[in-house]
Amino acid sequence: MTPPAAPRANLLWATLIVEELVRSGVSFFCVAPGSRSTPLVAALAANEGADSLVHFDERGTAFAAVGHARATGLPAAWITTSGTAVANGLPAVVEAATDGMPVILLTADRPPELRQTGANQTIDQPDIFGDYVRWRFDLPAPDESLDPAMVLTTVDQAVYRARRSPSGPVHLNLMFREPFLPDPDEGPGDLPAPACWRRSGEPYTRYAATKAAVDPDEVERLWEKLQLVERGLVVAGRLPSRKQGEAALRLADALGWPLLPDVGSQIRLGAASKNLVPLYDALLASERFNGEHAPEAVLHLGGRAISKRLERFLAASRPDPYVVVRENPFRLDPGHRVTQSVEADIPAFCAALTVAAERRPPADATPWTAAWREASEQADRYLDRSFGEARALNEPLVARLVSRHVPEGHTLCVASSMPVRDLDTFAATDGAPVPVAANRGASGIDGTVATAAGFAHGSGRPLTLLIGDLALLHDLNSLAMLRDLPVVVVVLNNDGGAIFSFLPVARYKAFFEPYFGTPQGLSFEHASAMFGLGYEHPGTVTDFVEAYRAAHDRNGPTLIEVKTDREENAELHRRLLAEISEAGR
Repeated sequence: MTPPAAPRANLLWATLIVEELVRSGVSFFCVAPGSRSTPLVAALAANEGADSLVHFDERGTAFAAVGHARATGLPAAWITTSGTAVANGLPAVVEAATDGMPVILLTADRPPELRQTGANQTIDQPDIFGDYVRWRFDLPAPDESLDPAMVLTTVDQAVYRARRSPSGPVHLNLMFREPFLPDPDEGPGDLPAPACWRRSGEPYTRYAATKAAVDPDEVERLWEKLQLVERGLVVAGRLPSRKQGEAALRLADALGWPLLPDVGSQIRLGAASKNLVPLYDALLASERFNGEHAPEAVLHLGGRAISKRLERFLAASRPDPYVVVRENPFRLDPGHRVTQSVEADIPAFCAALTVAAERRPPADATPWTAAWREASEQADRYLDRSFGEARALNEPLVARLVSRHVPEGHTLCVASSMPVRDLDTFAATDGAPVPVAANRGASGIDGTVATAAGFAHGSGRPLTLLIGDLALLHDLNSLAMLRDLPVVVVVLNNDGGAIFSFLPVARYKAFFEPYFGTPQGLSFEHASAMFGLGYEHPGTVTDFVEAYRAAHDRNGPTLIEVKTDREENAELHRRLLAEISEAGR
Protein backbone atom coordinates (compact mmCIF):
# COMPACT_ATOMS: atom_id res chain seq x y z
CA MET A 1 0.00 0.00 0.00
CA THR A 2 1.10 3.55 -0.69
CA PRO A 3 2.20 5.37 2.47
CA PRO A 4 -0.21 8.23 3.22
CA ALA A 5 2.63 10.74 3.27
CA ALA A 6 3.89 9.74 -0.22
CA PRO A 7 2.42 12.73 -2.15
CA ARG A 8 4.00 15.25 0.22
CA ALA A 9 7.31 13.35 0.25
CA ASN A 10 7.35 13.25 -3.56
CA LEU A 11 6.98 17.01 -3.82
CA LEU A 12 9.46 17.73 -1.04
CA TRP A 13 12.19 15.56 -2.58
CA ALA A 14 11.54 16.90 -6.07
CA THR A 15 11.75 20.44 -4.70
CA LEU A 16 15.07 19.66 -3.03
CA ILE A 17 16.43 18.13 -6.25
CA VAL A 18 15.48 21.06 -8.48
CA GLU A 19 16.60 23.69 -5.98
CA GLU A 20 19.97 21.99 -5.38
CA LEU A 21 20.55 21.71 -9.12
CA VAL A 22 19.83 25.43 -9.58
CA ARG A 23 22.16 26.30 -6.71
CA SER A 24 24.84 24.18 -8.40
CA GLY A 25 24.57 26.07 -11.68
CA VAL A 26 22.19 23.69 -13.46
CA SER A 27 19.35 26.06 -14.28
CA PHE A 28 18.19 24.85 -17.72
CA PHE A 29 15.78 21.91 -17.80
CA CYS A 30 14.66 20.08 -20.95
CA VAL A 31 11.31 18.40 -20.32
CA ALA A 32 9.08 15.99 -22.22
CA PRO A 33 5.58 15.64 -20.70
CA GLY A 34 4.78 12.46 -18.79
CA SER A 35 2.86 11.35 -15.73
CA ARG A 36 5.53 9.68 -13.58
CA SER A 37 7.74 12.81 -13.64
CA THR A 38 4.91 15.01 -12.29
CA PRO A 39 6.65 15.82 -8.95
CA LEU A 40 9.75 17.07 -10.79
CA VAL A 41 7.67 19.23 -13.13
CA ALA A 42 5.73 20.71 -10.21
CA ALA A 43 8.99 21.58 -8.45
CA LEU A 44 10.44 23.01 -11.65
CA ALA A 45 7.39 25.21 -12.28
CA ALA A 46 7.63 26.63 -8.76
CA ASN A 47 11.36 27.45 -8.93
CA GLU A 48 11.97 31.02 -10.09
CA GLY A 49 15.65 30.33 -10.76
CA ALA A 50 14.96 27.60 -13.30
CA ASP A 51 14.40 27.93 -17.03
CA SER A 52 12.81 25.19 -19.11
CA LEU A 53 12.36 23.94 -22.65
CA VAL A 54 9.26 21.77 -23.04
CA HIS A 55 8.92 19.52 -26.07
CA PHE A 56 6.83 16.44 -26.80
CA ASP A 57 9.69 14.14 -27.83
CA GLU A 58 12.10 12.69 -25.27
CA ARG A 59 14.88 12.15 -27.81
CA GLY A 60 14.64 15.79 -28.89
CA THR A 61 14.76 17.17 -25.36
CA ALA A 62 17.77 15.00 -24.55
CA PHE A 63 19.64 16.37 -27.56
CA ALA A 64 18.57 19.90 -26.64
CA ALA A 65 20.29 19.37 -23.29
CA VAL A 66 23.44 18.29 -25.16
CA GLY A 67 23.26 21.41 -27.33
CA HIS A 68 22.89 23.66 -24.30
CA ALA A 69 25.95 22.04 -22.71
CA ARG A 70 27.91 22.64 -25.93
CA ALA A 71 27.08 26.34 -25.81
CA THR A 72 27.70 26.95 -22.11
CA GLY A 73 30.06 24.23 -20.92
CA LEU A 74 27.59 23.73 -18.03
CA PRO A 75 25.25 20.80 -17.46
CA ALA A 76 21.62 21.01 -18.47
CA ALA A 77 19.05 18.68 -16.91
CA TRP A 78 16.79 16.28 -18.81
CA ILE A 79 13.50 15.30 -17.19
CA THR A 80 11.53 12.35 -18.53
CA THR A 81 8.87 9.92 -17.47
CA SER A 82 9.39 6.18 -17.11
CA GLY A 83 9.49 3.34 -19.63
CA THR A 84 10.51 3.70 -23.26
CA ALA A 85 10.66 7.47 -22.74
CA VAL A 86 13.94 6.84 -20.91
CA ALA A 87 15.26 4.63 -23.72
CA ASN A 88 14.66 7.45 -26.19
CA GLY A 89 17.43 9.40 -24.50
CA LEU A 90 20.14 6.84 -25.31
CA PRO A 91 21.41 8.40 -28.59
CA ALA A 92 21.92 11.76 -26.86
CA VAL A 93 23.57 10.07 -23.88
CA VAL A 94 25.99 8.30 -26.23
CA GLU A 95 26.85 11.60 -27.93
CA ALA A 96 27.31 13.40 -24.60
CA ALA A 97 29.51 10.62 -23.24
CA THR A 98 31.66 10.33 -26.35
CA ASP A 99 32.24 14.08 -26.68
CA GLY A 100 32.41 14.99 -22.98
CA MET A 101 29.19 17.02 -22.67
CA PRO A 102 27.87 17.34 -19.08
CA VAL A 103 24.17 16.45 -18.78
CA ILE A 104 22.06 15.54 -15.72
CA LEU A 105 19.59 12.76 -16.58
CA LEU A 106 16.56 12.80 -14.26
CA THR A 107 14.42 9.77 -15.09
CA ALA A 108 11.21 9.12 -13.19
CA ASP A 109 10.54 5.48 -12.34
CA ARG A 110 8.11 3.09 -10.66
CA PRO A 111 8.72 2.22 -6.99
CA PRO A 112 10.47 -1.09 -6.13
CA GLU A 113 7.27 -3.00 -5.39
CA LEU A 114 6.23 -2.58 -9.07
CA ARG A 115 9.51 -3.60 -10.68
CA GLN A 116 9.57 -6.94 -12.48
CA THR A 117 5.85 -7.46 -11.81
CA GLY A 118 4.48 -6.76 -15.27
CA ALA A 119 3.31 -3.32 -14.15
CA ASN A 120 2.52 -0.98 -17.01
CA GLN A 121 5.31 1.21 -18.42
CA THR A 122 7.88 -0.40 -16.13
CA ILE A 123 11.28 -1.37 -17.50
CA ASP A 124 14.75 -1.92 -16.01
CA GLN A 125 15.91 1.72 -15.82
CA PRO A 126 18.76 2.05 -13.29
CA ASP A 127 21.48 0.72 -15.62
CA ILE A 128 19.82 1.44 -18.95
CA PHE A 129 22.60 3.74 -20.14
CA GLY A 130 25.35 1.32 -19.18
CA ASP A 131 28.88 2.67 -19.17
CA TYR A 132 27.90 5.74 -21.19
CA VAL A 133 27.21 7.62 -17.97
CA ARG A 134 29.99 8.90 -15.75
CA TRP A 135 27.98 8.01 -12.65
CA ARG A 136 24.56 6.57 -11.86
CA PHE A 137 22.42 6.39 -8.73
CA ASP A 138 19.03 4.81 -8.09
CA LEU A 139 17.36 6.97 -5.43
CA PRO A 140 14.83 5.28 -3.17
CA ALA A 141 11.20 6.31 -3.29
CA PRO A 142 10.70 9.56 -1.34
CA ASP A 143 10.22 9.03 2.37
CA GLU A 144 10.02 11.78 4.97
CA SER A 145 11.68 9.53 7.54
CA LEU A 146 14.95 9.63 5.56
CA ASP A 147 17.42 12.46 6.12
CA PRO A 148 16.83 15.04 3.34
CA ALA A 149 20.56 15.77 3.37
CA MET A 150 20.93 12.46 1.53
CA VAL A 151 18.99 13.94 -1.41
CA LEU A 152 21.14 17.07 -1.42
CA THR A 153 24.47 15.28 -1.25
CA THR A 154 23.39 12.91 -4.04
CA VAL A 155 22.54 15.83 -6.33
CA ASP A 156 25.84 17.53 -5.48
CA GLN A 157 27.78 14.38 -6.33
CA ALA A 158 25.89 14.09 -9.63
CA VAL A 159 26.75 17.63 -10.68
CA TYR A 160 30.38 17.17 -9.67
CA ARG A 161 30.71 13.91 -11.61
CA ALA A 162 29.11 15.50 -14.67
CA ARG A 163 31.51 18.45 -14.66
CA ARG A 164 34.81 16.95 -13.53
CA SER A 165 37.17 15.61 -16.18
CA PRO A 166 36.20 13.58 -18.06
CA SER A 167 32.89 15.44 -18.08
CA GLY A 168 29.77 13.76 -19.39
CA PRO A 169 26.25 12.57 -18.55
CA VAL A 170 25.19 11.33 -15.12
CA HIS A 171 21.99 9.46 -14.33
CA LEU A 172 19.71 9.89 -11.33
CA ASN A 173 16.84 7.40 -11.45
CA LEU A 174 14.00 8.71 -9.28
CA MET A 175 11.19 6.50 -7.98
CA PHE A 176 7.83 8.10 -7.23
CA ARG A 177 4.72 6.46 -5.78
CA GLU A 178 1.18 7.49 -6.66
CA PRO A 179 -0.54 9.79 -5.96
CA PHE A 180 2.26 12.05 -7.13
CA LEU A 181 1.24 15.32 -5.48
CA PRO A 182 -0.69 16.49 -2.45
CA ASP A 183 -3.93 18.36 -3.00
CA PRO A 184 -3.32 21.77 -4.63
CA ASP A 185 -4.52 23.66 -1.55
CA GLU A 186 -2.04 21.88 0.74
CA GLY A 187 1.18 23.29 -0.73
CA PRO A 188 4.65 21.87 -0.06
CA GLY A 189 5.05 23.32 3.41
CA ASP A 190 8.46 24.00 4.90
CA LEU A 191 11.34 22.09 3.38
CA PRO A 192 12.67 19.54 5.89
CA ALA A 193 16.23 20.47 5.05
CA PRO A 194 19.27 21.44 7.13
CA ALA A 195 18.89 24.96 8.50
CA CYS A 196 22.34 25.98 7.28
CA TRP A 197 21.34 24.98 3.74
CA ARG A 198 18.06 26.94 3.87
CA ARG A 199 19.89 30.06 5.01
CA SER A 200 22.91 29.94 2.71
CA GLY A 201 21.54 29.81 -0.82
CA GLU A 202 24.57 27.64 -1.63
CA PRO A 203 24.83 23.92 -2.50
CA TYR A 204 24.92 21.66 0.54
CA THR A 205 28.23 20.06 -0.50
CA ARG A 206 30.70 22.11 -2.50
CA TYR A 207 33.28 20.22 -4.53
CA ALA A 208 36.61 21.73 -5.48
CA ALA A 209 37.92 20.26 -8.73
CA THR A 210 41.05 21.22 -10.64
CA LYS A 211 41.92 20.35 -14.21
CA ALA A 212 44.92 18.20 -14.91
CA ALA A 213 47.96 20.29 -14.08
CA VAL A 214 50.80 20.89 -16.49
CA ASP A 215 53.99 19.12 -15.44
CA PRO A 216 56.91 21.54 -16.06
CA ASP A 217 59.38 18.67 -16.31
CA GLU A 218 57.23 16.95 -18.91
CA VAL A 219 57.06 20.18 -20.94
CA GLU A 220 60.84 20.49 -20.82
CA ARG A 221 61.36 16.90 -21.93
CA LEU A 222 58.93 17.43 -24.79
CA TRP A 223 60.60 20.67 -25.82
CA GLU A 224 63.97 18.95 -25.96
CA LYS A 225 62.51 16.72 -28.69
CA LEU A 226 60.50 19.35 -30.53
CA GLN A 227 63.23 21.98 -30.81
CA LEU A 228 65.19 19.66 -33.09
CA VAL A 229 62.27 19.21 -35.50
CA GLU A 230 62.33 21.03 -38.83
CA ARG A 231 59.12 19.60 -40.31
CA GLY A 232 56.48 19.70 -37.60
CA LEU A 233 52.70 20.13 -37.65
CA VAL A 234 50.22 21.39 -35.08
CA VAL A 235 46.75 19.88 -35.49
CA ALA A 236 43.86 21.63 -33.74
CA GLY A 237 41.06 19.07 -33.37
CA ARG A 238 37.70 19.72 -31.77
CA LEU A 239 38.00 22.35 -29.06
CA PRO A 240 35.13 23.70 -26.96
CA SER A 241 36.06 27.38 -26.97
CA ARG A 242 37.77 30.11 -28.96
CA LYS A 243 40.12 30.57 -26.00
CA GLN A 244 41.55 27.10 -26.52
CA GLY A 245 41.84 27.60 -30.27
CA GLU A 246 43.72 30.87 -29.84
CA ALA A 247 46.13 29.17 -27.41
CA ALA A 248 46.87 26.66 -30.17
CA LEU A 249 47.46 29.53 -32.62
CA ARG A 250 49.97 31.18 -30.31
CA LEU A 251 51.81 27.91 -29.82
CA ALA A 252 52.01 27.26 -33.57
CA ASP A 253 53.39 30.76 -34.09
CA ALA A 254 56.01 30.21 -31.38
CA LEU A 255 57.03 26.85 -32.87
CA GLY A 256 56.96 28.22 -36.41
CA TRP A 257 54.94 25.17 -37.53
CA PRO A 258 51.89 25.01 -39.80
CA LEU A 259 48.60 24.76 -37.91
CA LEU A 260 45.88 22.55 -39.41
CA PRO A 261 42.51 23.66 -37.91
CA ASP A 262 39.51 21.35 -37.80
CA VAL A 263 36.20 23.16 -38.32
CA GLY A 264 35.37 22.33 -34.69
CA SER A 265 38.60 23.89 -33.40
CA GLN A 266 36.88 27.32 -33.22
CA ILE A 267 39.71 28.82 -35.32
CA ARG A 268 38.88 27.42 -38.76
CA LEU A 269 36.55 30.38 -39.41
CA GLY A 270 37.72 33.97 -39.21
CA ALA A 271 41.13 33.37 -37.62
CA ALA A 272 44.33 35.05 -38.79
CA SER A 273 47.82 33.67 -38.34
CA LYS A 274 50.92 33.47 -40.48
CA ASN A 275 51.00 29.71 -39.85
CA LEU A 276 47.31 28.83 -40.31
CA VAL A 277 46.52 26.32 -43.10
CA PRO A 278 42.69 26.36 -43.37
CA LEU A 279 42.41 24.39 -46.64
CA TYR A 280 44.57 21.48 -45.49
CA ASP A 281 41.86 18.86 -46.06
CA ALA A 282 41.57 19.76 -49.74
CA LEU A 283 45.36 19.74 -50.10
CA LEU A 284 45.60 16.23 -48.64
CA ALA A 285 43.48 14.86 -51.49
CA SER A 286 46.69 14.99 -53.55
CA GLU A 287 49.01 11.99 -53.21
CA ARG A 288 51.85 14.08 -54.59
CA PHE A 289 51.30 16.76 -51.91
CA ASN A 290 51.18 14.11 -49.19
CA GLY A 291 54.45 12.59 -50.33
CA GLU A 292 56.21 15.95 -50.35
CA HIS A 293 54.84 17.17 -47.01
CA ALA A 294 55.17 14.25 -44.62
CA PRO A 295 55.94 15.63 -41.12
CA GLU A 296 58.67 14.53 -38.75
CA ALA A 297 56.58 15.42 -35.68
CA VAL A 298 52.93 16.16 -34.89
CA LEU A 299 51.38 17.95 -31.94
CA HIS A 300 47.62 17.26 -31.82
CA LEU A 301 45.53 19.44 -29.50
CA GLY A 302 41.97 18.54 -28.52
CA GLY A 303 39.53 16.00 -29.90
CA ARG A 304 39.38 14.01 -33.10
CA ALA A 305 39.52 15.91 -36.39
CA ILE A 306 36.83 15.34 -39.02
CA SER A 307 39.21 14.82 -41.94
CA LYS A 308 39.75 11.19 -42.86
CA ARG A 309 42.41 12.33 -45.29
CA LEU A 310 44.35 13.85 -42.39
CA GLU A 311 44.01 10.66 -40.37
CA ARG A 312 45.35 8.53 -43.23
CA PHE A 313 48.11 11.03 -44.00
CA LEU A 314 49.44 11.02 -40.43
CA ALA A 315 49.20 7.25 -40.13
CA ALA A 316 51.21 6.83 -43.32
CA SER A 317 53.78 9.49 -42.30
CA ARG A 318 54.61 7.79 -38.98
CA PRO A 319 55.78 11.00 -37.24
CA ASP A 320 57.93 10.63 -34.14
CA PRO A 321 57.17 12.24 -31.77
CA TYR A 322 53.40 12.18 -32.29
CA VAL A 323 51.94 13.96 -29.24
CA VAL A 324 48.24 14.20 -28.34
CA VAL A 325 47.12 16.68 -25.69
CA ARG A 326 43.60 16.28 -24.26
CA GLU A 327 41.76 17.31 -21.12
CA ASN A 328 40.61 13.76 -20.38
CA PRO A 329 42.26 10.34 -20.07
CA PHE A 330 40.68 8.77 -23.16
CA ARG A 331 42.85 7.39 -25.93
CA LEU A 332 42.85 9.23 -29.27
CA ASP A 333 44.93 7.01 -31.52
CA PRO A 334 42.89 5.24 -34.24
CA GLY A 335 46.02 4.72 -36.36
CA HIS A 336 48.12 3.47 -33.40
CA ARG A 337 50.86 6.01 -34.10
CA VAL A 338 50.78 8.22 -30.96
CA THR A 339 54.07 8.18 -29.05
CA GLN A 340 53.03 10.47 -26.18
CA SER A 341 49.62 11.26 -24.69
CA VAL A 342 49.29 14.22 -22.32
CA GLU A 343 46.28 14.89 -20.10
CA ALA A 344 46.34 18.58 -19.26
CA ASP A 345 44.45 21.84 -19.47
CA ILE A 346 45.04 22.81 -23.11
CA PRO A 347 45.47 26.60 -22.70
CA ALA A 348 47.87 26.02 -19.79
CA PHE A 349 49.83 23.39 -21.71
CA CYS A 350 50.05 25.60 -24.80
CA ALA A 351 51.18 28.55 -22.68
CA ALA A 352 53.92 26.51 -20.99
CA LEU A 353 55.24 25.11 -24.27
CA THR A 354 55.01 28.56 -25.89
CA VAL A 355 57.22 29.99 -23.14
CA ALA A 356 59.76 27.24 -23.77
CA ALA A 357 59.70 27.85 -27.54
CA GLU A 358 60.10 31.59 -27.14
CA ARG A 359 63.42 31.12 -25.33
CA ARG A 360 65.07 30.67 -28.70
CA PRO A 361 65.56 33.68 -31.03
CA PRO A 362 62.58 34.37 -33.33
CA ALA A 363 63.11 33.01 -36.82
CA ASP A 364 61.67 33.83 -40.21
CA ALA A 365 59.07 31.49 -41.65
CA THR A 366 60.73 28.28 -42.76
CA PRO A 367 60.31 26.95 -46.31
CA TRP A 368 58.35 24.07 -44.78
CA THR A 369 55.74 26.34 -43.18
CA ALA A 370 55.68 28.72 -46.14
CA ALA A 371 54.94 25.83 -48.51
CA TRP A 372 51.91 24.72 -46.48
CA ARG A 373 50.62 28.26 -46.19
CA GLU A 374 51.14 29.07 -49.86
CA ALA A 375 49.40 25.88 -50.97
CA SER A 376 46.38 26.68 -48.77
CA GLU A 377 46.16 30.24 -50.12
CA GLN A 378 46.40 28.93 -53.68
CA ALA A 379 43.55 26.48 -53.02
CA ASP A 380 41.48 29.29 -51.50
CA ARG A 381 42.00 31.47 -54.57
CA TYR A 382 41.09 28.57 -56.84
CA LEU A 383 37.80 28.01 -55.00
CA ASP A 384 36.97 31.70 -55.22
CA ARG A 385 37.58 31.65 -58.99
CA SER A 386 35.68 28.42 -59.51
CA PHE A 387 32.68 29.39 -57.42
CA GLY A 388 32.79 33.01 -58.59
CA GLU A 389 31.75 31.88 -62.04
CA ALA A 390 28.81 29.83 -60.74
CA ARG A 391 25.20 30.95 -60.83
CA ALA A 392 23.60 27.66 -59.82
CA LEU A 393 23.95 26.42 -56.26
CA ASN A 394 25.83 23.30 -55.19
CA GLU A 395 26.67 21.83 -51.79
CA PRO A 396 30.33 22.88 -51.42
CA LEU A 397 29.37 26.37 -52.59
CA VAL A 398 26.53 26.65 -50.06
CA ALA A 399 28.90 25.65 -47.25
CA ARG A 400 31.33 28.33 -48.45
CA LEU A 401 28.59 30.96 -48.74
CA VAL A 402 27.32 30.25 -45.23
CA SER A 403 30.85 30.49 -43.79
CA ARG A 404 31.39 33.79 -45.59
CA HIS A 405 28.05 35.45 -44.85
CA VAL A 406 27.19 34.23 -41.33
CA PRO A 407 27.00 37.48 -39.32
CA GLU A 408 29.41 38.27 -36.54
CA GLY A 409 27.91 37.55 -33.15
CA HIS A 410 25.95 34.58 -34.50
CA THR A 411 26.64 30.86 -34.08
CA LEU A 412 26.82 27.96 -36.50
CA CYS A 413 25.60 24.40 -35.95
CA VAL A 414 26.43 21.73 -38.54
CA ALA A 415 24.97 18.29 -39.12
CA SER A 416 27.12 15.20 -39.47
CA SER A 417 27.59 13.39 -42.77
CA MET A 418 28.31 15.74 -45.73
CA PRO A 419 27.46 19.22 -44.31
CA VAL A 420 30.20 19.19 -41.66
CA ARG A 421 32.70 17.69 -44.11
CA ASP A 422 31.91 20.33 -46.75
CA LEU A 423 32.29 23.11 -44.20
CA ASP A 424 35.59 21.63 -43.02
CA THR A 425 36.92 21.34 -46.57
CA PHE A 426 35.50 24.34 -48.42
CA ALA A 427 34.74 27.06 -45.84
CA ALA A 428 35.99 30.53 -46.72
CA THR A 429 38.79 32.06 -44.70
CA ASP A 430 37.43 35.62 -44.58
CA GLY A 431 34.16 35.10 -42.69
CA ALA A 432 33.23 35.99 -39.13
CA PRO A 433 34.87 34.07 -36.25
CA VAL A 434 31.68 32.42 -35.04
CA PRO A 435 31.43 29.43 -32.68
CA VAL A 436 30.85 26.12 -34.47
CA ALA A 437 28.92 23.22 -32.90
CA ALA A 438 28.52 19.70 -34.25
CA ASN A 439 27.64 16.33 -32.75
CA ARG A 440 30.93 14.65 -33.64
CA GLY A 441 31.34 12.51 -30.56
CA ALA A 442 29.48 9.60 -32.10
CA SER A 443 28.88 11.46 -35.40
CA GLY A 444 25.22 10.50 -35.71
CA ILE A 445 22.67 12.51 -37.67
CA ASP A 446 19.93 12.06 -35.06
CA GLY A 447 18.87 14.95 -32.86
CA THR A 448 20.62 17.64 -34.92
CA VAL A 449 17.75 20.15 -34.93
CA ALA A 450 17.20 19.66 -31.20
CA THR A 451 20.92 20.13 -30.56
CA ALA A 452 20.78 23.40 -32.49
CA ALA A 453 17.81 24.54 -30.42
CA GLY A 454 19.65 23.79 -27.19
CA PHE A 455 22.77 25.54 -28.47
CA ALA A 456 20.74 28.63 -29.39
CA HIS A 457 19.15 28.72 -25.93
CA GLY A 458 22.52 28.29 -24.25
CA SER A 459 24.44 30.84 -26.30
CA GLY A 460 21.67 33.43 -26.41
CA ARG A 461 22.71 34.24 -29.99
CA PRO A 462 21.10 33.86 -33.41
CA LEU A 463 22.08 30.58 -35.06
CA THR A 464 22.47 29.03 -38.50
CA LEU A 465 21.95 25.28 -38.87
CA LEU A 466 23.48 23.65 -41.95
CA ILE A 467 21.86 20.23 -42.39
CA GLY A 468 21.10 17.53 -44.96
CA ASP A 469 17.66 16.27 -45.91
CA LEU A 470 17.90 12.90 -44.15
CA ALA A 471 19.18 14.46 -40.91
CA LEU A 472 16.29 16.93 -41.01
CA LEU A 473 13.72 14.22 -41.67
CA HIS A 474 15.23 12.20 -38.83
CA ASP A 475 14.55 15.06 -36.38
CA LEU A 476 11.67 16.84 -38.10
CA ASN A 477 9.49 17.25 -35.02
CA SER A 478 12.26 19.25 -33.31
CA LEU A 479 11.46 22.12 -35.69
CA ALA A 480 8.77 22.87 -33.10
CA MET A 481 11.58 23.95 -30.73
CA LEU A 482 12.66 26.69 -33.14
CA ARG A 483 9.39 28.61 -33.35
CA ASP A 484 10.48 31.43 -31.04
CA LEU A 485 14.21 31.40 -31.84
CA PRO A 486 16.29 33.44 -34.32
CA VAL A 487 17.44 30.34 -36.21
CA VAL A 488 18.06 29.92 -39.94
CA VAL A 489 17.93 26.31 -41.13
CA VAL A 490 19.79 25.76 -44.41
CA VAL A 491 18.86 22.31 -45.67
CA LEU A 492 20.75 20.69 -48.54
CA ASN A 493 18.17 18.42 -50.13
CA ASN A 494 19.85 15.94 -52.47
CA ASP A 495 17.00 13.46 -52.16
CA GLY A 496 18.81 10.86 -50.09
CA GLY A 497 22.10 9.82 -48.55
CA ALA A 498 24.72 11.75 -50.49
CA ILE A 499 27.66 10.58 -48.41
CA PHE A 500 27.24 6.99 -49.60
CA SER A 501 27.99 8.15 -53.16
CA PHE A 502 31.59 8.68 -52.01
CA LEU A 503 31.98 5.13 -50.67
CA PRO A 504 32.99 1.97 -52.54
CA VAL A 505 29.45 0.61 -52.21
CA ALA A 506 28.30 3.18 -54.79
CA ARG A 507 29.78 0.97 -57.51
CA TYR A 508 27.18 -1.73 -56.81
CA LYS A 509 24.41 -0.34 -58.96
CA ALA A 510 22.11 -3.33 -58.49
CA PHE A 511 21.23 -2.40 -54.91
CA PHE A 512 22.91 0.94 -54.14
CA GLU A 513 20.02 3.28 -54.83
CA PRO A 514 17.22 1.65 -52.82
CA TYR A 515 19.39 0.63 -49.86
CA PHE A 516 21.92 3.48 -49.63
CA GLY A 517 20.76 6.32 -51.85
CA THR A 518 17.31 6.01 -50.26
CA PRO A 519 15.53 8.68 -52.32
CA GLN A 520 12.64 10.17 -50.35
CA GLY A 521 11.12 12.56 -52.93
CA LEU A 522 10.12 15.14 -50.32
CA SER A 523 10.35 18.90 -50.01
CA PHE A 524 10.27 20.88 -46.77
CA GLU A 525 7.94 23.73 -47.71
CA HIS A 526 4.90 22.23 -46.03
CA ALA A 527 6.89 21.18 -42.96
CA SER A 528 8.06 24.79 -42.60
CA ALA A 529 4.48 26.00 -42.67
CA MET A 530 3.37 23.29 -40.25
CA PHE A 531 5.93 24.33 -37.63
CA GLY A 532 5.61 28.09 -38.24
CA LEU A 533 8.94 28.72 -39.99
CA GLY A 534 9.43 31.07 -42.91
CA TYR A 535 10.42 29.30 -46.11
CA GLU A 536 12.72 30.16 -49.02
CA HIS A 537 13.80 28.09 -52.01
CA PRO A 538 16.57 30.02 -53.81
CA GLY A 539 17.79 28.80 -57.18
CA THR A 540 20.86 30.97 -57.74
CA VAL A 541 23.82 32.22 -55.73
CA THR A 542 22.39 35.74 -55.66
CA ASP A 543 19.00 34.46 -54.51
CA PHE A 544 20.60 32.42 -51.75
CA VAL A 545 22.67 35.29 -50.36
CA GLU A 546 19.65 37.60 -50.41
CA ALA A 547 17.43 34.98 -48.76
CA TYR A 548 20.07 34.21 -46.12
CA ARG A 549 20.54 37.87 -45.21
CA ALA A 550 16.81 38.50 -45.14
CA ALA A 551 16.28 35.50 -42.87
CA HIS A 552 18.74 36.92 -40.33
CA ASP A 553 17.06 40.32 -40.48
CA ARG A 554 13.70 38.66 -39.72
CA ASN A 555 14.98 37.60 -36.29
CA GLY A 556 12.70 34.57 -36.36
CA PRO A 557 12.96 30.99 -37.63
CA THR A 558 13.38 30.49 -41.37
CA LEU A 559 14.08 27.39 -43.44
CA ILE A 560 16.06 27.81 -46.67
CA GLU A 561 15.92 24.73 -48.90
CA VAL A 562 18.58 24.15 -51.55
CA LYS A 563 17.93 21.23 -53.89
CA THR A 564 20.91 19.47 -55.44
CA ASP A 565 21.65 16.29 -57.38
CA ARG A 566 23.56 13.51 -55.61
CA GLU A 567 25.47 12.21 -58.63
CA GLU A 568 26.42 15.71 -59.76
CA ASN A 569 27.49 16.52 -56.20
CA ALA A 570 29.85 13.52 -56.02
CA GLU A 571 31.36 14.37 -59.41
CA LEU A 572 31.77 18.04 -58.40
CA HIS A 573 33.70 17.07 -55.27
CA ARG A 574 36.03 14.86 -57.29
CA ARG A 575 36.60 17.59 -59.87
CA LEU A 576 37.26 20.34 -57.32
CA LEU A 577 39.79 18.28 -55.38
CA ALA A 578 41.50 17.08 -58.56
CA GLU A 579 41.82 20.63 -59.86
CA ILE A 580 43.17 21.89 -56.54
CA SER A 581 45.78 19.13 -56.73
CA GLU A 582 46.63 20.06 -60.32
CA ALA A 583 46.81 23.78 -59.50
CA GLY A 584 49.43 23.01 -56.85
CA ARG A 585 51.86 21.41 -59.28
